[in-house]
Amino acid sequence: MINHRMMALIRKEFIQIVRDPRTLYIVLAIPVIQLFLLGYTATTDVRNVPLAVFDQSRSPAARDLLDAYRAADYFSLAYDVDSEQELRTLIDDGLARAGLIIPPDFEERLLAGETAEVAFILDGSDPNVASTSLAAAQLIGQSHSTQLTVERLTAQGVSTATRQAIDVRARVWYNPDLVSAYFMIPALIGMILQLLTSLLTASAIVRERERGTIEQLIVTPIRSHELILAKIIPYALIGFFDTIEILVIGTLWFHVPIRGSLGLMLLLSALFLAGSLGVGLFVSTIAKTQQEAIMLVYFTMLPTIFLSGFLFPLAAMPRVLQWVSYAIPLRYYLIIIRSILLKGVGASALTGEIVALAIFAAVLLTAAALRFRKRLD
Repeated sequence: MINHRMMALIRKEFIQIVRDPRTLYIVLAIPVIQLFLLGYTATTDVRNVPLAVFDQSRSPAARDLLDAYRAADYFSLAYDVDSEQELRTLIDDGLARAGLIIPPDFEERLLAGETAEVAFILDGSDPNVASTSLAAAQLIGQSHSTQLTVERLTAQGVSTATRQAIDVRARVWYNPDLVSAYFMIPALIGMILQLLTSLLTASAIVRERERGTIEQLIVTPIRSHELILAKIIPYALIGFFDTIEILVIGTLWFHVPIRGSLGLMLLLSALFLAGSLGVGLFVSTIAKTQQEAIMLVYFTMLPTIFLSGFLFPLAAMPRVLQWVSYAIPLRYYLIIIRSILLKGVGASALTGEIVALAIFAAVLLTAAALRFRKRLD
């Protein structure tokens, strides 16, 4: 039974909750955000995969095949290239996720009653997108082949077919076996880098404020920027150690390949790490307690997990959420680390992502440092 004393205590607890607007906002907002993010992002139904086409035939039969892929809504014929090297470059840069190569004698072989082969190339660095695209590419090709075969038989007055009209030869680059570990382990490096460094940085500084030791540091001869660097450098080193640890275990145990420059990966990891430290430093200027700092960091992690391509392919998300994902630094880092490890690309193929991470790092660190210095003053 609830008596008057318990009712008074319950009322007091609700009053304390209402008087803490930050905690109240997080408690009420997180379920709603999780609902919408999971509702729209937790899907592997990929549509409009960017497709690069190398059409060497330029014939009506080739255009009919392209129309079949365009009508299926699985692929978006985004690029018309003039060489296989151009097609490879688009896939290496992540601009195209698949490529279709139509040979010069495509129509001639069909008219001669022979099987015309086409090559379909898939980027296997994302097994979710690749597996869906592989099935769709083969299904569309078989459907169009069946249609042409029926037309051929009707014209010849034959009731049985001896060979199919079109043979779609699918090849998966970078991850032929579509091993999910190749996709997830590089992503875990980015996730742990961001979560660990931002969480530890925010908690450590707030802990100093809770214990009253931050005031003791302020009255010492140390300058404000020296204090900021001294607080974040240890966690930057911890982040680097964890990165190397995960990479070594992933390579030795899960056989994740390292096809690109390890030095380049570590250098760009440092750039991403700078932005994560900026998040932790900024949170430390807002939170008053360690518990609040932890809740705020986890609050920022929700959109990061769902909108960065960490779990679910960005191509499967609504267009609006794909636009929002451009504001997530982890999105760019995942493209960088997966491209370096699995594709072996260099910095020239990642210019856009590097510039984006540099902007995020500069903005976050500057804003956090200015606000933190103001709190120290």
